[in-house]
Amino acid sequence: DQGMEEVTVVASTRTNQNIENSTLKIEVLDSEEMQEESTVKPSTILGIIGDASGVQIQQSNAASGNTNVRIQGLDGRYTQILRDGLPLYDGYSGGFGLTSIPPLDLKQIELIKGSASTLYGGGAIGGLINLISKKPSAQQEAVITLNQTTLKESNFNSYFSKKYKKAGYTLYAGYTKQYAVDVNDDGFSDVPQSNSFTFHPRFFFYPNKKTTITLGYNATAEDRIGGDMQLITHQKDSVHQYFEKNNISRNTGEFFVENEIKNGLRFNLKSSVSSFNRSITTSSHYFKANQLDYFSEASLVKNIKSGNWITGLNFSGNQFDIKPSDSVYLKNLKNATIGVFTQLNYTFKKKTSIELGLRNDHHNLYGNFLLPRVALFHKLTNEIGIRAGYGAGYKIPDALAPQITDYAIENILPIGPAVAPEKSSGYNLEFNYKKKWDNEHSFFINQAFFLTQINNPIIGSINSYGNIFFSNAPKAIVSKGFDTYVKWKMEDWELYAGCTYTIAERKYLSDSQFVPLTPKFRMAYMLTKEWEGKARFCVEASYNGYQHREDYS
Repeated sequence: DQGMEEVTVVASTRTNQNIENSTLKIEVLDSEEMQEESTVKPSTILGIIGDASGVQIQQSNAASGNTNVRIQGLDGRYTQILRDGLPLYDGYSGGFGLTSIPPLDLKQIELIKGSASTLYGGGAIGGLINLISKKPSAQQEAVITLNQTTLKESNFNSYFSKKYKKAGYTLYAGYTKQYAVDVNDDGFSDVPQSNSFTFHPRFFFYPNKKTTITLGYNATAEDRIGGDMQLITHQKDSVHQYFEKNNISRNTGEFFVENEIKNGLRFNLKSSVSSFNRSITTSSHYFKANQLDYFSEASLVKNIKSGNWITGLNFSGNQFDIKPSDSVYLKNLKNATIGVFTQLNYTFKKKTSIELGLRNDHHNLYGNFLLPRVALFHKLTNEIGIRAGYGAGYKIPDALAPQITDYAIENILPIGPAVAPEKSSGYNLEFNYKKKWDNEHSFFINQAFFLTQINNPIIGSINSYGNIFFSNAPKAIVSKGFDTYVKWKMEDWELYAGCTYTIAERKYLSDSQFVPLTPKFRMAYMLTKEWEGKARFCVEASYNGYQHREDYS
């Protein structure tokens, strides 16, 4: 909610910036919206993220229900997803990343559209989604929800937290059972059958007033099966053979230290290790692999007169290991990146804010990547503001990066030595208008224009043997358009409206350059009426325009 209230975001900017005057446009889905979503769709946050203008939830496999998040018309691999600032969902471990994260376990979701690579690495090309976990308060909190839907889904969710003088805790545990559903009666599941369990305890220690230490563990276990409905109901025969079964487990350990060294100087340390196991079983093939992801970062935030300065060092990587499986072309792989970054935010005369950022990453296979960023916010008047920015990014070749369509694992060829990393340039220009008459009447509009160009795009092609190989296209992928957001408050009534127009094109094609499954128009509206302290009524509506399939239909 980026309307008239003052919203302060720390996790995605690392500074205590007011969201409205930030050089970086950030949209926040706050704790109230998390509570509402936990009663509407308690098993996953995909629905509430998909309601944001310019964000598209793309199902990449009907049988498994695997899904990726696309921003501003770009593929899911160009969206960086973080949990409390930790990158846990990429490559093989990116599959099913957001499908099993419940809203009850989150304080808020922070969404950045466009390049945000200085602080979080080159993968934030199309945008960034940062999931912020809850922290305990002095008052005991206990929430238990039971839910049953007409789509044959049952949920049990629980959350407990308490903060004491020197320690505190949060604990989430939840279970979801989903039966397979054939919505369009074609004999195949549109919603796979699944069972999932999530367990997420976190412990907080306060050795003094200036230091917080957090230890956490997050475990998710899930099994899914989709395909022929007759087979799923254990009536397999010579005709009904098609299915895909996935068994998934993810175990993550997390460690945070926040220390106020002295007034105006803060030290942050965070680290995580995550193990992701997934086995895939079909009527003709079995595959199992593990991806181990690790990340550590140390940073300093220094408040200076009229601004702040951030600098840090991080180390990240993953290790992909194939377990005993049927034959595949893919091989075991290791990636490791060390990065240094610095960013200055400065405000002149309370009207003009400027952000200058620079990051350098060194990858063990692909060498150095220098990523500059510059952004500006200027208040023309008390009602009108303008924001502009530029940022660079990159993406390392990965045969298992999220695609619009999931390829059969046994048909994927390894990345060849001639394939180079993708490099991006992102631009944005925005105008804000804000008018507030009193506490009951206000109007806010943000009109944004965006352009992202990805050079050396890596594309998957099918060879004569039916296998998928990857190569760099000779020309760029370009996504451009505009995004309009309106909030209008009239006493007890509030209206939110968002509209995004996107033209995403593959310039390396001679004709029909559109990016598949990308609607030009997406709109979302929400109208609410509140009787304070008594009741609330809400109507939501959304529209997705026509989109083209790969075969041009």
